[in-house]
Amino acid sequence: MYMGQQSIKAAKRYAAIDTGSRVEGATPHQLVRILYDELLLCLDTALVALKTGDRHKWLDRQTRALTILHALETSLDFDRGGDVATSLATVYREVRRRMLTATTVSDPAPMEAARGFIADIAAAWTEIG
Repeated sequence: MYMGQQSIKAAKRYAAIDTGSRVEGATPHQLVRILYDELLLCLDTALVALKTGDRHKWLDRQTRALTILHALETSLDFDRGGDVATSLATVYREVRRRMLTATTVSDPAPMEAARGFIADIAAAWTEIG
């Protein structure tokens, strides 16, 4: 068990280094892409944890996802972004609502739908990059 925990800690350190190297020197567009990547990873991990009953991991990843969603929403420029910014804010709020619903009812379906919304936005973001 100890070696397993060491491996998990090492993997987390390597992931942090990878993310750190991606962030360093990234353009604003690339930084948003990194947030989408991290958000999708959090949602995927939260879904697996929800399905397997690992409440600690599920809540941990959900909290991280909610933090990223907040960061994405607060970074929106409503003056320059107009309807697009307003639409993204609406989607981010709906994703948060569905994530919390999934937690409340212990049902992965709302979170899977929320993940789909973010995957679509992330794909579009990559296309315009």
